Amino acid sequence: MEFGIAERAIDALLAQNKRAVVAIDGRCGAGKSTLANAVAQIYSADIIHMDDFFLSAELRTKERLSSPGGNVHYERFFDEVVLPLNHGGSFSYRVFDCTKMDFSSYRTVNANGLILIEGAYSHHPYFAAALGHEPYNLRVFMDISPTLQRERIIARGGGEAYQSFERMWIPLEEAYIGAYDIKGKAGLVLLSPLSPTHACCRSW
Repeated sequence: MEFGIAERAIDALLAQNKRAVVAIDGRCGAGKSTLANAVAQIYSADIIHMDDFFLSAELRTKERLSSPGGNVHYERFFDEVVLPLNHGGSFSYRVFDCTKMDFSSYRTVNANGLILIEGAYSHHPYFAAALGHEPYNLRVFMDISPTLQRERIIARGGGEAYQSFERMWIPLEEAYIGAYDIKGKAGLVLLSPLSPTHACCRSW
């Protein structure tokens, strides 16, 4: 993958800010985790995963899942991540393990330099609305074609996994992306597989 465009955007942020928060959202299989891990290695950044805020069983109601972006515990993410980031300084948040459907540990974030928030629903409008201003320095959206998305999901988990994604996870993500114009509001849009010609930079 070519990360030059993302690097240049982050370099510009860090040239003007001692600390910068970059949120990477996008479609499943587009490379959100891959991008975050690569950037983290370059900048020694902390990564906060939206998977750590998987919706617990008691919250997974039909009404909740019918609301765009309801498939994540965004209220807890706001309380345990967005607010502490806004206040500055190190903090810890609870990690939810979806394989056990319970909290498994705490994770400490130093909150210095570059902080990456990686995963679907990280651009949920609830965060800015509850905070009263934009919580991130840069919003990145990772896009992918349906064909490549299918190939990657099958390669990662097999045909049954793709059926599950096609039936449930992809429709939930698409409802959220469409309802809130998540791609259109991103400061940087990258199309997987990344290359210098497969990106569109907007002001951030």
